[in-house]
Amino acid sequence: MSKADLIFIENCKEILENGFWDTALDVRPRWEDGTPAHTVKKFAIVNRYNLAEEFPIQTIRRTAFRSCIDEILWIWQKKSNNIRDLKSHIWDSWADESGSIGKAYGYQLGQKSKYKEGDFDQVDRVLYDLKHNPASRRIMTNLYNFADLHEMHLYPCAYSMTFNVSGDTLNGILNQRSQDMLTANNWNVTQYAILLMMFAQVSGLKVGELVHVIADAHLYDRHIPIVEEIIKREPKAAPKLVMDTSITNFYDFTVDSFKLENYEFHPLDAKIPVAI
Repeated sequence: MSKADLIFIENCKEILENGFWDTALDVRPRWEDGTPAHTVKKFAIVNRYNLAEEFPIQTIRRTAFRSCIDEILWIWQKKSNNIRDLKSHIWDSWADESGSIGKAYGYQLGQKSKYKEGDFDQVDRVLYDLKHNPASRRIMTNLYNFADLHEMHLYPCAYSMTFNVSGDTLNGILNQRSQDMLTANNWNVTQYAILLMMFAQVSGLKVGELVHVIADAHLYDRHIPIVEEIIKREPKAAPKLVMDTSITNFYDFTVDSFKLENYEFHPLDAKIPVAI
């Protein structure tokens, strides 16, 4: 059975049984009808996924695999902050009339800095160091630029990736300040697992562990009945991820470079409301 399912079920049970409710606090998020969107949370959840053993996608509900890839390429490959470059509509609520989400996400990754080897943006620096400086302990990205926060329509949730090479294996740590566990947990895990696999392949490395650190892991009040339903389900076997192994340039990957084999999942008919 899928280990991603087991991890998610354990996380949600821990939050529901031992979490802190913010119902006495004045919270920022609102539901579509204007009602405050309260949560129950746990602080500092840390999950580990061995990508060499299994691709971490949930089966207790469907994860929109192609949309996950499209978004991670939008941020890391296109380095875009405009939803018109994105096929899904998940960012529509945070975009202005021009389609921009401000100086967030892809915009930050595309900012260049001078190094002795030349000018690099954050993504190209990682790719350079993985090939030329694999022993470095400085291979990382950061989207949480304090000077630009006031010009971001949403502060970055998944804000930092740290890459670490051990021998011939690439591992990574995804740091996340906040996570809506129902809507975003496996979405982000799927995305950053694929990102790590892409970086490993183009750098001539094997893929190892993805470690996911969530500072504020929460369930929204209106999501709890849905969560309680899906965590009772029996996980199915994890599917196999197949990548186009001929690609050696990160910028050549497309959504069609990946496919899932034998992805079986439980249907979820409930509409999931999103707090803004």
